[in-house]
Amino acid sequence: MQAIITPVKQLVGEVKIPGDKSISHRGVMLGSLAKGTTRLSNFLPGEDCLNTIKAFQSMGIDIEIIGDGSKIFELPEEFAQEMSGDSSQENTIVFIHGKGLHGLKKPVHAIDAGNSGTTARLLAGILAGQSFDTILDGDPSLRKRPMNRIIEPLSQMGARIQSSNDNTLPLVISGAKLKGIEYTLPVASAQVKSAVIFASLTANSPTILHQPAFSRDHTEIMLSLFGGHIENKHLTLTSYPVSELYGRDIRIPGDISSAAFIITATLLVPGSRILMKDVGINPTRTGILDVFQQMGGDIVIENHRNSQGDPTADIIASYSNLKSIEISGSMIPRLIDEIPIIALAASQAQGTTVIRDAAELKVKESNRIDMVVHTLKSFGANIEATEDGMIIEGPAPLTGSTVTCEMDHRIAMMAAIAGLIAKGRTTITDGQWVDVSFPGFFHLLEKLT
Repeated sequence: MQAIITPVKQLVGEVKIPGDKSISHRGVMLGSLAKGTTRLSNFLPGEDCLNTIKAFQSMGIDIEIIGDGSKIFELPEEFAQEMSGDSSQENTIVFIHGKGLHGLKKPVHAIDAGNSGTTARLLAGILAGQSFDTILDGDPSLRKRPMNRIIEPLSQMGARIQSSNDNTLPLVISGAKLKGIEYTLPVASAQVKSAVIFASLTANSPTILHQPAFSRDHTEIMLSLFGGHIENKHLTLTSYPVSELYGRDIRIPGDISSAAFIITATLLVPGSRILMKDVGINPTRTGILDVFQQMGGDIVIENHRNSQGDPTADIIASYSNLKSIEISGSMIPRLIDEIPIIALAASQAQGTTVIRDAAELKVKESNRIDMVVHTLKSFGANIEATEDGMIIEGPAPLTGSTVTCEMDHRIAMMAAIAGLIAKGRTTITDGQWVDVSFPGFFHLLEKLT
């Protein structure tokens, strides 16, 4: 899908940010492993999360969806009366009829995780302790992403995993009896941590994980909600085997990684002001807010509340004159997915912004260091790549560009926001990739203008 973006004079309004992608994934996984029905409200119907749903459907889990105000599948009878008056056009609700920790069935075909690294890596942890063999695969982009980071700890637990010589997908995972281990994560990765935690649920003893830095902790929060037992002492986690998990009713907050694009657009387009309601502000994810406030961004966070363990709030962003800063160290895991849009903001800030310690960007949906630098240079930004980040001189006037995002949704959205402030027309040749995490993104931008 080709998307055309032209500059705008102002962005104003109130928007609903799509449900958090990380929480949506984990809700489906834990709901499938639990006994009883789990209801996920404000579920993100993006392609990545739908691939997680399809994976568990292929293993015999009944999953029903209602979205855009209409029934996609028939509702479970016990909820039909309650939902009969819900006319929401934005809230997608997913019902998962879990079958317990050992209720999954061998899929007929290979499981296709599509473009979703979260689906592939977390699912590997779940499949490692099952009683059947599975082939886990993905699209060409996902096939390039490293899987050795999960293969190593899972193999130490007794998992039997076969892969290609370069430790990428497809993986052949043969179900095995697992044991608890003590393991030090080489990088602060929520995906690796979560894969090991999921595997630990059926292990014969507790698993201890030592983290080099904090990473998003949605798995730990949600596992406790479903009846799991996990202890957290600073950077050390202890995850205990469980006999059973139980279905829950969960409302998913708006995804701060998606909100980041709207916040940035608001900060950069003169005269803009936007209210985003019910956005997740988990401290492991709010690096983007800290950075923008340090850069001088006018961001107000109000109406703090708690959504089943994850804090949420309303965010008001207004146009601001930004200044440069340095971003590195323990801040990086708290904003790793937002670095592309931060780089765009830095291109319009006064001074030199330095981003370092972000080599993890090289193994995302694309090599995001190279893609961010290449894309922003095409707009006229003054940006150079380094071994583990980038250096950006600002402010630089931007001119519309033609962008191919190479299957990376965050590059496509970054380019769209750049197009709002660039002179002339911007064309995104493969804009359909935004549907991975932000369905309706282009429509929302149009609505705000």
